[in-house]
Amino acid sequence: MKPSTVEWIEKAEGDWKIAQRAYRARKDPVYDIACYLCQQCVEKYLKAKLNEDGISFAKTHDLVSLLGLILPSEPTWAVFGPALVILNKYAVEYRYPGRDATKLEAKAAIKDCREIRRVIRTSFGLPI
Repeated sequence: MKPSTVEWIEKAEGDWKIAQRAYRARKDPVYDIACYLCQQCVEKYLKAKLNEDGISFAKTHDLVSLLGLILPSEPTWAVFGPALVILNKYAVEYRYPGRDATKLEAKAAIKDCREIRRVIRTSFGLPI
């Protein structure tokens, strides 16, 4: 694995760990951050895959466009499309005043992130 791919994965794992902590906190869970970090984790894992495969990508937070670049080599990942559409909104929507994530939204974000993370880590031969 390329060293730069390892860096993407390490950053993604940091987001994953903190997303879970924010969601599971017994006192004052922070659902907004959990949703945001799930989006960030998936973004970094998609970029890790693109990086490893030598596929250029723009500086973007758009998970759907990143998936589009991966689909020629990983067509079965198309099943992630609907989850990515939802996760996409968490890149910005809850980071500013006006709307707060609910526990249900955070739970769904964690679930989707967990599954996408599992598939991508498996594609790299990494433990889950």
